Parts: sequence; structure tokens; C-alpha cells
Amino acid sequence: MSAVSGISAGRILPVVASIGFVLALPILLFTTNIRFLASDTGYLEGGLRRHDAAENTGIALNELDYAVGAIVRYFEDDADTLRILVFTGGQETALFSEDETLHMEDVKGLMRTIFRANEVALGFVLAYVAATVLWAGERSGRHLAKETLAAVGVGALVGVVIGIVALVGFDGAWNQLHEVLFTNDLWLLDPRTDRLIQMFPETFWAEATFIVVGMALAEAVVLVGGAGGYLWFTRPPRAEREEATDDESEDEEAEVAESAGEEEDAAGGEAVEDEAEEEAGPESGEDGPEEESPTEEPTDETALEEVEESAGDEEGSGGQEEQPQPPPPQAQPPEAPNSGSI
Repeated sequence: MSAVSGISAGRILPVVASIGFVLALPILLFTTNIRFLASDTGYLEGGLRRHDAAENTGIALNELDYAVGAIVRYFEDDADTLRILVFTGGQETALFSEDETLHMEDVKGLMRTIFRANEVALGFVLAYVAATVLWAGERSGRHLAKETLAAVGVGALVGVVIGIVALVGFDGAWNQLHEVLFTNDLWLLDPRTDRLIQMFPETFWAEATFIVVGMALAEAVVLVGGAGGYLWFTRPPRAEREEATDDESEDEEAEVAESAGEEEDAAGGEAVEDEAEEEAGPESGEDGPEEESPTEEPTDETALEEVEESAGDEEGSGGQEEQPQPPPPQAQPPEAPNSGSI
């Protein structure tokens, strides 16, 4: 039982690892891009300027740039609460309200989850590549390239779906995403009073979504080029490919001939059995009882008629034997032809 379990585990684990790699690679791409944008202060500060954050909030850009740096550090450190003080109207005041601060705690939990998923995916991909290339040899390297193409296909499909949803109806999809990710309604901010959404409106998040998807697709193109090029340059020579193809065709023909021979043997065996059963059937009586020819029992009248007919035949034959046979008729001379005509 233990040997069977070992064999099953030896066959299942490579399949599970291969599926994990195909799924982990797209996760690594998307989470890396999200982490990159969330940590890029230059991109965030540029977003403030593109979406008129200073005019919307009434706070100077240098103060908002400082707030962006504090948000980036908040996602990486262990602080529970985000507290940012800015100067506006000559006074120091809190940048965000209490509801906005609580919502940022939820956002930090989400970002930390994305960061951990990114790290786990990166570790799994690196370990799988190392185990495949360093331990399994060249043949598994080609297998890894094929798995990379499959993973890129999965990631491209996800990216295309996200892009289509963002183009068709980003606002509705964005709200549904918040309903799934958060267990409260603190994310429902008022653009007239809440500075967080004044700094980063929905148009900013739509732009960031397209950037993440575009970066993932660009990375997918690079991976496809690398994996496809590796498969091209490591392909076996033409003679070996033709020999392998011939061997495969010969194996297929041998299998077909073997299966046909087995069918003929089986058909011949069935025919021999049928003939043996037919020959043994009448002798042994196994096929069923013999058919008896129907006999009619003669009645008294029929018997009397047969007796009389047989007696009459005997008398008639006897009488003909006693009578002498007449002599054969003599040939008559031909008559003279008639002279007249009718």
C-alpha cells in the first residue's frame, strides 16, 4: 500500500507543481505591477498634478507631495493608523477625516495582502524554475518554456477581460470590487468634502488599472519571445525529428496491426467455436430436440382404398402379360396424288 501511495504521489506532485507555476506566474506579474505603482511616489505625485488635486483640496502641491510619501511609507511600515498633518490657511490640520483614516487602514490590509501574494508567487516561480532547469536537465527546460507560454496565455486572458470591463463600465465594476473587498461602506466618499477622493478620483484609478494591465501585457510579450526563442533554438535537428516521427508512425502501425491481429484471432476463435457447436449439436443433442417428421395415422377407409388400389394394379399388370401383343402394322404404299383441287 505504501509503494502504491509513493507512486501516486510521485505522479501527482509534478502535475500540481506545473499547475501552480501556470497560475503563479500571472499572479506575480499583476501583483508586481500593482506594488510598483503603489510604491512609486513619482507616479503618484504626477497623478496629483494630472487630476488637479491642489485645486480640488485647496492645499498646496508641496503639502500633497509630502502626504503621498507618508502614504507610501504607511503601506510598508507597521503603523496601524495613518496620521498626516498639513498646513492650510496658515494652520496645521489633519489631512484626512476619521472615516478616511479608517478606510486607509482597510486599504493597508489589502495592500499588505497583495504584497505577500507577490512575495509567495515570486518564491514559488523561482523555486520551480531552479528545480526544473538545474535538476531536471535540458528536456525539462523545454517543458518549462511550454508551461511559461501557457501561463502567459492565462495572464493575457485575464488582462483582456479586465481591460474590456474597464472600457465598458469602469464605475460600476469599481464599486462592485469595493463591495467584494471591503466589509463596510467607508469607501463611499464624498468628492465635495473628502480629500482622499479629491486627491485620487476614479479617473486616476481607471488610469492606474490600464497601466497595470498594459505592463502585464508587455511583460507577457517579453516572456513569449524568450520562451518561443528557447524552443526554437533548442529544437532537435531535422534528422532526429524525422526519425522520431518515423518511430512514432511505426509504433502506431505496429499497434494498429497488433490490434487488427487480435481482432482476427478473436473472430477466428469465435468461428471455430461456432463450427464445433454446430457439429456437436446434432450428435449430442445439445442444440435442442430433433424435429420429428409428422406422420399421419391412416384411418380405416384410407387403408381399404390403398389395399384395393394395390390389388387393382396387380390384376391389371397380370392381365396385360397374358394377352399377346399385336404384330406391328405393315407399311402401306403411298396413295396417288389427287389430280383435281378443291
